[in-house]
Amino acid sequence: MSPAKDSVVALPRTRKQRKRFKRKVKIKAKRRAQKLEKLKERENVTPLVKKYWLQRYDLFSMYDVGVKLDEEGWFSVTPEEIAARQAERCAGAGVVIDAFAGVGGNAIQFAKVCHRVVAVDVDPNKVQLAFHNAKIYGVEDCIDFIVGDFFQLAPFLKGDVVFLSPPWGGPSYKAKENFTLDLLKPKDGHSLFQVAQAITPNIIMYLPRNLDMLQASELSWLSSPPLDVEIEENFVRGNSKGITLYFGDTALHGSVRLTGCIVDKDCNIGE
Repeated sequence: MSPAKDSVVALPRTRKQRKRFKRKVKIKAKRRAQKLEKLKERENVTPLVKKYWLQRYDLFSMYDVGVKLDEEGWFSVTPEEIAARQAERCAGAGVVIDAFAGVGGNAIQFAKVCHRVVAVDVDPNKVQLAFHNAKIYGVEDCIDFIVGDFFQLAPFLKGDVVFLSPPWGGPSYKAKENFTLDLLKPKDGHSLFQVAQAITPNIIMYLPRNLDMLQASELSWLSSPPLDVEIEENFVRGNSKGITLYFGDTALHGSVRLTGCIVDKDCNIGE
């Protein structure tokens, strides 16, 4: 009896076709799992970090590959574009010390252009997240991760550049009309700068956009002779995100220079 016209005869797959089929099934399963994980993550986003979650690709361009942050990390990590710009200032440096590494945003960018990075944070969970994120970017072997208090470790650290981005006090810093250095945590900005200066005069500080500019420039006078300082306002998509202070050899210009300053800022610093 001849087979029905509409019947379909399944031909045996070749070994190559079976491998290709299995690979497609694995890829689809992986994508499905990632999608479910992202949906679950979005459901768990707290009201405090929702705004920052919407900016996740500005924080980490490889976010979808598996980057992880804790709640504080969402509003304290340096946007990737700014972190990369800061890292350019010490390209080729031997050792960069990231004193408040958090979830690793800056340490990752420093590791791309410097020989070695020492990433310090007092929170072991953040250090674990920083290591995980560094693996996503493929730079974990260039970073030494240390759980500890920077102020206690500083006398034993050696480096060519120190990067300082201490806690700003959470999102509430924006409510301050003029953010002064004594508002930084866990110690005021002057004390922090002096501790870093004992390691190297080449210091980069990332601070709030409403920073008291006069106070910022005065930090250079804590050294004798005074350090060169450059003050730069940082933007992402046209929005001001923070102020970066470059001291010593990280400052591209001599004396005091302010770049990208908002016109209505009240500061006595010339171009």
